Amino acid sequence: MGVGFLNIEDQVRVFATFSTVSSSSTPERSLGMSDPRGPAIRVEGLTKTYKAKGKAAPVQAVRGIDLEIARGECFGLLGPNGAGKTTTIEILEGLNHPTSGTVEVLGLSWERHDQEIRRRIGVTLQETRFPEKATTLELARLFRSFYPRGLDPAEALARVALTSKASAYVETLSGGQRQRLAVALALVGDPELLFLDEPTTGLDPQSRRQLWEVIGQLRAQGRTIVLTTHYMDEAEKLCDRIAIVDHGRIIAQGSPRQLIDRLGGGHIIVFELEERSPRLEPSAFADLPGVTAVRREAEGYALTVAEPHAAIPSLLDRLADHGRVLKRLDTHQASLEDVFVALTGRHLRDDLDVASPTTNGLGSRVHSNE
Repeated sequence: MGVGFLNIEDQVRVFATFSTVSSSSTPERSLGMSDPRGPAIRVEGLTKTYKAKGKAAPVQAVRGIDLEIARGECFGLLGPNGAGKTTTIEILEGLNHPTSGTVEVLGLSWERHDQEIRRRIGVTLQETRFPEKATTLELARLFRSFYPRGLDPAEALARVALTSKASAYVETLSGGQRQRLAVALALVGDPELLFLDEPTTGLDPQSRRQLWEVIGQLRAQGRTIVLTTHYMDEAEKLCDRIAIVDHGRIIAQGSPRQLIDRLGGGHIIVFELEERSPRLEPSAFADLPGVTAVRREAEGYALTVAEPHAAIPSLLDRLADHGRVLKRLDTHQASLEDVFVALTGRHLRDDLDVASPTTNGLGSRVHSNE
């Protein structure tokens, strides 16, 4: 289990607990009877309830999730803060325990085969902290020593385009290079299943695209990837399938194209009224030609339509009939962002403006009852 979320002392302590796995002469996969033809992840009836302090009612973070992720696919798990996404991911990674339900990872259960699962998965979390005076190659060699088999450390760096930085100290790396290093350390054990938790948060556009290329190459190798992200364009570009989680349940699941098609129209018209114009109820636009859905935005409205050029003249006439003055109007092709807003009532990127409640100063997760 590649973990790029603890400081180096904690990482060594964590891997010391797995030493019996690394030093064992037991052949690979002998600890369990996983089916290579089965799904990479299977979840049935997953729930998680946290005890509250004092007399407060318990918090049910996960309320019955059913999920199946095929081997070799890139699967996105999306949801606003507090939706239950983080708790679900932690349970899949073996960092948390479910209250009820069944969880199988690579055909194995955490209760019976935790050591074998850890050998076969890699995990990178949003925040990383590595010793500043270590080089990238030194860290790759250290992490490789925790596994009975895996990639050559130099090869792991090459797969994330860090060969030229093999002798570079961590303190000299950019944010994007540190994130790629975290991926390399998760890859050094040659995992079948890779968890990437918001891998590009805080990166500049160029660094994001470089990491996209790395993830694309991992997909091409047939590796199973579970991705969480606050960028809908990232999920739309990288993921074969996506599940949207809200209030502890999966509220939609499918390929990006399937989810977008469910909106009922290929375009979105977004418009605002002048401040002096009283707002209208969304229902005032529901019967316009070609309009399949209407929602109120923070400062205006969004109409889902099949053909904008057919709907816009009718929209302008409707506004004139009600004596309203148009301030702004834009159109764009429907996207995964529009799906997310329609289902949850908020933009996923809004959560980027809120300090994450799920990490501490070491970059380790802190339970937030999500």
